[in-house]
Amino acid sequence: MRSFHLVLGFLACPLAGLSTDSPSFRGSPEHPSVYDSKPVHNPPKLKWKFSAKGQILSSPAVLNGVLYVGSADHFLYAIDANNGAKRWEFKTGSGVGSSPAVSDGLVYFSSYDGAVYAVAADDGKLRWKFETNGERRFAAKHLHGSLPSGETMPDPFDVYLSSPLVWKGTVYLGSGDGNVYSLDAYTGKVNWKFQTGDVVHASPVISSGTLFIGSWDSYFYALDAASGKEEWRFKSGEDPDTHNQVGIQSSAVVANGIVYFGCRDSKLYALDAKSGKLRWLYDNKGSWVIASPLVQDGKIYFETSDSGMFHALEAITGAELFSMKFSGWPTFSTPIAAGNEFYLGSLSGRFFAIDLSQQKISWEFQTDGNRQNGAAFTKADGTPNYEVAYADDFYDDMVVGAQKMRSVGAIYSSPVLVDGVLYFGSTDGNIYALE
Repeated sequence: MRSFHLVLGFLACPLAGLSTDSPSFRGSPEHPSVYDSKPVHNPPKLKWKFSAKGQILSSPAVLNGVLYVGSADHFLYAIDANNGAKRWEFKTGSGVGSSPAVSDGLVYFSSYDGAVYAVAADDGKLRWKFETNGERRFAAKHLHGSLPSGETMPDPFDVYLSSPLVWKGTVYLGSGDGNVYSLDAYTGKVNWKFQTGDVVHASPVISSGTLFIGSWDSYFYALDAASGKEEWRFKSGEDPDTHNQVGIQSSAVVANGIVYFGCRDSKLYALDAKSGKLRWLYDNKGSWVIASPLVQDGKIYFETSDSGMFHALEAITGAELFSMKFSGWPTFSTPIAAGNEFYLGSLSGRFFAIDLSQQKISWEFQTDGNRQNGAAFTKADGTPNYEVAYADDFYDDMVVGAQKMRSVGAIYSSPVLVDGVLYFGSTDGNIYALE
């Protein structure tokens, strides 16, 4: 029962640090991502790495000395967090793009095969399986300006599946079928489902009995967690021509009665958690906000995609405190904090530690993919060399180019910090443990 009580403990102190384990995406139902842990050495030491047979977009969960993570090779893995040895593996029908959640002896996750799974944390045996109405990625015509303009195209940058949240004996998550689901944690039976207007791949957050989640239909929703009844909805931006600047991939964070989330319309939004009224917004002038924001000590921190910026704002007013360009590459990986140090990954295949007190990078780590292929896809100024990867503006070229760019060991996975060790995955198929 330790993991279940751990989640309840987070609710009592929603923005407290995570002292040891991190049993789900961003650690707890309110998504704090703030850890009580000693910092990682400068320079970091590779403690171990574990190699899967496919790309890793999933963020790891760590509980009781075991790391759980999914891979595009169709497997969920349980790995010894101390030495990187495989404990067990569980095979699904497709890639595991969600981050797992561990609670009360079970591991919950979803796969591109359209199913939600609950397996035993100790041996990986299936306990139950729930079939949604089928997974799919966000799709639209003339996507990102690609040709042919009249063809409906799945978005190759819709990379994550919604990660389960376990709260009061219930599993909550979104689905590509457009629903938000509430499932009984012990049986997989549906308690309720809420239909949105499009794909739901953001991960849910719960605060004071309200579930918050965004959809690709451009709306952000507040639902009663017990009943699924809509409390309010908020409309973000639209882009009817190329569908480039639309959709909510970012998962939210709740702090002091305000819910924060990013959007592909290039805005970071702050809404009143009870009413849904806009408190403020921050305009990134065209750059997506895919990574989820983080609140610490009255400040909110977040990253942008193409512009590769790291921003710090006043959490209550949205006033800018400082900004820094830490990477010439896009960032999708959600940051975590430990004291004055932030840790985050980049699609360049480089992992960074940012010293907030000096507002500079204190160290960085290269994935194997970056060492092998980074130079081929990086310009002299450190920015991505898209001209090498993308042959033309035809849709097929965009799909091929996106995969080429992942060959640099891109870090879509968000890190976890447990007892002075950082864990994260990469598209080179490795899970890295740094200390």
